[in-house]
Amino acid sequence: MKKTFVVLLVFLSLASCKQKITSKDIEKLNGYWEIEKVVSDGAKDKNYSFNETFDYFEIKNNKGFRKKVTPQLDGSFLVNDVFENVQIIFKSDKTFLNYSTPYSKWSEELKTISDEEMVVVNNQKKEYHYKKTTPINLTRDGKTVQ
Repeated sequence: MKKTFVVLLVFLSLASCKQKITSKDIEKLNGYWEIEKVVSDGAKDKNYSFNETFDYFEIKNNKGFRKKVTPQLDGSFLVNDVFENVQIIFKSDKTFLNYSTPYSKWSEELKTISDEEMVVVNNQKKEYHYKKTTPINLTRDGKTVQ
């Protein structure tokens, strides 16, 4: 009985460990991200099977920008001049994405990041689950996507 309790305690402590995000992990933010779902306390998860826009991050030395881009069938993206400045802040074993525009400032906590997935939490405790994505090319003409 005592062994079972110890094994259970070790398992629970390992399961409750969250990812320690490092400066090296921040490089994984660079590129195109597609939202998969939004998880809210007490609300049903909202799944996104199709997205009209992707988030494009470009971060260097913990500073950069995020832009909304619209994928096209030939693998290109429609892009405008609207972007959000992003600064990465490490504070109390947490990592934050601090956004700013000329009109607003806000922050999201970066909970997890990998080569394929990212989870951020906003100030309303909504979890945004993203997957790394690549350009879409449905024309199959063999041209290189820019």
